Amino acid sequence: MVRKAEERSVTVNEEMRGGPGSVELVEIASKAEMYSKARLFSTILLKPGCGIGYHIHHDESEIFYVVKGTAVYNDDGTEKTITEGDVTIAASGHGHAITNKSTEDVLLVALIPLA
Repeated sequence: MVRKAEERSVTVNEEMRGGPGSVELVEIASKAEMYSKARLFSTILLKPGCGIGYHIHHDESEIFYVVKGTAVYNDDGTEKTITEGDVTIAASGHGHAITNKSTEDVLLVALIPLA
């Protein structure tokens, strides 16, 4: 199967998980296509000043791969700067948030595998 870029679903979440601004998610594969082994596999676009608020994962983890840009990542309460090529992992029982405090877009690939 091939899904052309223009056929992928796009969702814009306002104040996602209590974070600032708008977050654009473009689905790479659906939960059904991943045989219910993951609930999300998408790109995430964070415009300057936008982000995802702090939240804790239960019975799942979340992995971000930074494709482009620089962001501030809250890793269980500790803020770290992440940039292109970095990978973050919030395991089940752990929390995280991410905010684009730069003047350029941040593009992530996000995967939420289920436990």
